[in-house]
Parts: sequence; C-alpha cells; structure tokens
Amino acid sequence: MNASASRWPLLSRIDSPQDLRALAAGELGAVCAELRDYLIHTVATRGGHFAAGLGTVELAVALHHVYDTPEDRLVWDVGHQAYPHKVLTGRRDRLGSIKQKDGLAPFPTRSESPYDTFGVGHSSTSISAALGMAVAAQQQGSARRVVAVIGDGAMTAGQAFEALNNAGSLKADLLVVLNDNDMSISENVGALSNYLARILSSRRYSALRETGKKALRRMPNAWELARRSEAYMKGMVLPGGLFEELGFNYIGPIDGHDIGALVTTLRNQRLLKGPQFLHVVTRKGKGYAPAEADPITWHGPGAFDPASGTIFKERSAGPTFSQIFGDWLCDIAAQDPKIVAITPAMREGSGLVEFSRRFPERYFDVAIAEQHAVTFAAGLACEGLKPVVAIYSTFLQRAYDQLVHDVALQNLPVVFAIDRAGLVGSDGATHQGAYDISFLRCIPNMVLMAPADEDECRQMLYTGTTLSGPSAVRYPRGVGDATPPVAQMTALPVGRGVIRREGGSGLALLVFGTLLSPALKLAERLDATVVNMRFIKPLDTDLLLAIAARHSALVTLEENAVAGGAGTAVAEALAAAGVMIPLQLVGIPDEFIEHGSRNDCLVAAGLDPVGLARRIEPWWQDLRGTPRRVAAQ
Repeated sequence: MNASASRWPLLSRIDSPQDLRALAAGELGAVCAELRDYLIHTVATRGGHFAAGLGTVELAVALHHVYDTPEDRLVWDVGHQAYPHKVLTGRRDRLGSIKQKDGLAPFPTRSESPYDTFGVGHSSTSISAALGMAVAAQQQGSARRVVAVIGDGAMTAGQAFEALNNAGSLKADLLVVLNDNDMSISENVGALSNYLARILSSRRYSALRETGKKALRRMPNAWELARRSEAYMKGMVLPGGLFEELGFNYIGPIDGHDIGALVTTLRNQRLLKGPQFLHVVTRKGKGYAPAEADPITWHGPGAFDPASGTIFKERSAGPTFSQIFGDWLCDIAAQDPKIVAITPAMREGSGLVEFSRRFPERYFDVAIAEQHAVTFAAGLACEGLKPVVAIYSTFLQRAYDQLVHDVALQNLPVVFAIDRAGLVGSDGATHQGAYDISFLRCIPNMVLMAPADEDECRQMLYTGTTLSGPSAVRYPRGVGDATPPVAQMTALPVGRGVIRREGGSGLALLVFGTLLSPALKLAERLDATVVNMRFIKPLDTDLLLAIAARHSALVTLEENAVAGGAGTAVAEALAAAGVMIPLQLVGIPDEFIEHGSRNDCLVAAGLDPVGLARRIEPWWQDLRGTPRRVAAQ
C-alpha cells in the first residue's frame, strides 16, 4: 500500500528519519495520528503483529525525531513493537508485504535496513546487544548514542536482568526504554507487573510524597523517620528503586502517548552520561478500539475489516496440532490429578487456553522465562507430579542447558510438548524449529517422538506421561493430514515403527513426522516401501535392519536439519551394524529459511511434494541405472 498524500499528507513525505527530524515539534502529534491510521489500514490487508505496534507509535516517532539514527543505534526487543519503526525508516510503502515471501521481514533484520541495528525475533536480547554497542562506541571514542527498547513482558526473562546488572557496573552511555503496556502476548504475570508498584510510582504518589515532605520538615524527628522509610520503600517496592540499585538513573513513569513529554524527556536524557532508564507507560492496541479492548486477540491477527473490527478466519481442514495438544491435555488432566502444565507465556499459541480455564490451579504461566520453565518443571517432577511443558521448538533452544542438567541427567518424568517444530513460516528464520531433533537425540535418557498425524500426536503425548523419564513430542505448526484423533488414549510401544506401504521397487522411505503424507504419494509413483518410524530415540533398529536387508536403497525424510538429525541416527545405526546400503538423507538444507507461508518455506527447503520428488527420484534412477524422468509438477 502506498501512503496516499491526501489521506496521510505528513506521513507520505517521510521517507527517512531525516524527513521526520525536519518537521517542527508541533507537527509530531499529527504524524502520530497518520501513522496509527496507516498501520490499521495496511496491516488489515494481510494481518501481522498489530496491537504492540499501535502502542509504540509515539515512542517510535519521538526516538527517531530526537536521536540521529542510524548513526545513533536503536535496538528494538522482540520486534512485535517495531512496525512503526519500519514505516519511519524508508519501508512505509512495503509494509503490506510484511511476513510474506520476498516481503519485509517480520522483525528488525540487519540485512534489510541500516536502521535495523540488531536482528531480533526472540525476546530479551535488546539490552545485551545495546550494551555491547555502547561499550564499542566508548572504546572507539565515538559520541554516538545507543537506545534499547524493551517491553515489560520481555523484561521477565533472565537475560534482561543479566544485561542490566552488567550495564550498571560498566557505566556505559546507554538508554534503556521500558515500554510498559502491562501485557506480554498474554496477560503479564509475576511480581514485576505488580499493580501496587505502579500505583506507588505514579504522579499521584509523587505529589503526595512532596506534600508530606513540606509538612514533616517542621518536625525534625518525624522527618528523619519518614526519610529513612521512604528510602526503604523505594528500594523494596518502587520500580525506580530496583533499577537505581542496578546502577541506572531512573526517570518515570511518563505517558508514552504524550509525544511532547516523550520528546522533551528523550532530549534531556540524550545529554546525560552513564546508564539511563526511562519508564514509559503505553497501551497495547492504542487508538484502535477493538485492539484496546482485547489486545490478546489483536496481538497478531490475520486480515481484518478495519471498520467493523471483524477478523477474517482462515478455513482449516481440521484441528491444528496445537488444538490436538490442548484437547489431550484437558482429557488426561481429568483422569490424572498429578498432571500439571507449564508454559513460558504462550497460552494462546500453545493450545492451553481451555486448560487454564478448567484447571487454573494446575496451570503455570511462568512469563517469558524458558530456562526457569524447564527447571521449575523438574522441581515439580521431583515431588511426584507429572509436568507437561508446552514450548515452541525455538524457545526450547534457550533452555537447553536446563533440559540436559535439570531434567535428563536426573531422569525426571517431564513431557515436552514441542510446538512449531520444523518450518513455521511467516515469522521467519528466528522461529523455524529446524534443530530440535538434532539437539535432543544426543541427550541420554530422552525419548523423542515425531507424530505423522493428529492421532499419533495424541497417543504419543499420552505415551510420554506413562514413562519414568523425560520425553518429547515434536509437532509442526498448523494442521496435518486430517486424521481424526481417537478418544481412547493408548501408549505406543516405545521405539517401534510401523510399515505403512509395501513396495516392490527395492526403495524404502523412512519417514519421521508429518512428511509421511507426501511420502506415501511419492511412493505410489516409485513403488517404494514407506515406514513410519515414529521414534527418533530410541530408534527402531530391528525394523531398520529388516528393511535394509530386503531393499536396495533407503531414504530418510524429516522436517529438521540434516546434520545430526533423524537421518543421521539411521546412518549411525547402519554403520554400527556393518550394513552397507545406499542412503539418502532428506531434510532442511544447511541454511536459514526465510519468512513466508509455511508452504512457501517447505518449497524453499525442497520438502513439498514436488521438491521431494525432484530430490529423491533422480537419485533413485541413477542408482538403478535407468533414464531419469522429470518429477511431476
């Protein structure tokens, strides 16, 4: 969408922050209004991260107006809040392409723009990165300024506080802006979001405090007592006390939608030396009534009608894997009172909404804290409970150490329900779950399962709860082949695969996960045997060796990186048994797959039906010494 000069007269003239800085301060309010309207009408066409960006309109305008970007470095945490930033930095007319194949990246990306100073996508990295930039400027004798913008949801992660602690001791010239909208993707949880702290740090509290000081100064003893009490309260309760103890000069909270106050405050802070902290209060979804009323639903909607606020729902062939998980969890929890669920702030995305309503006392949203989520689950398991950790594949990477040392090493019965495994799609490389098979199968005591369809997902999850040690079920985003899940829960034989098709050509396809459906179609063309391996660890070596003994070539298929993946496990097992047989490993290539639809990403990785045919059929024809056929289009 091009910014119409008639509808957005100021915004249409802003092709860079230099254009924004050329405007008078009195025009910035109008710029904010136009920018918010532009976001609403542009995101409406295709959907995308929405509510967070509406809340940062004034902040983005103020930052680019005051700071000399890109010479001054601006680091946005996560990227959900960065759409206004993209509009103001030369990408206005491409915003409608965001998250689409060959369109704008969903998050700040260094290769896309010099204004994107750090690539993000996962939370709580901004302060660390910005601190590194600030120290580099210091060592280079540069006067450039560095700003990190982080939400109160992202502030719940440990890395944010690690960085704050380090920054306070280094005394670098760094500004941390806390964009406090009392939200994460879901509602905020934890002590950091305590409402009392917000009330006590409000302007009303400050006014009362100053009035009290004037009265108490006439009573020396009472004044000294009050002064000491105030210091104690500030250190224990007020947000400013916490950040000041970490070595920051705390200012705030200020209204994040008051563009005048923002500009004035940022101009003053830009002149200050050392670690600075600005607490900005905003509203997620600001300026669009449906998003203000329901910021969770409007966090990342699909296409919608901006006039009515109606979100256009995509038709689905059946329940998603996330829904399959959520339904199963409610069913097993109704049968087993020891079942508890943990999520690092992803209730809506992980299929836990219904469970959180039906079993609130057994539901634990631990905020954005992946490491804590895993070790917390380990502690629950130590005391006889059966924790299920619902976590995205890429988020589990952050808790790898905890998974190894706190769960697997101690052989604790924790079930990991790994959503978004494989190629996710529109959120791009930061969220593609391409490595979990590789980093999980090398861990002792771990049982690793990959369901081929919806029913297998349900039964594998149940299987995990019957084991005495850790297990993981990894499943992709979206829907499978619409196999109806069987209500009755039955534990699968651990480490046993099943033959799904007997072929006569001498070729066998060994499938791990949801590539089974396209593999079966390809097998009809090649008259190949198809095996649903089900378990990556333990691998069904008996079945593998039996298949190898009566076939002339094997192909492994998985939606994971080839290096260290399920195919590698097959190669290791064959080598250990002394079996020499042609083997092709098919998986995600050794490169980061960029954003697009999930199907776009499968095509890019050569894992769609056509791509699989193009990779496997010529290889098989060469082995047989037969003329190649062109794979079906």
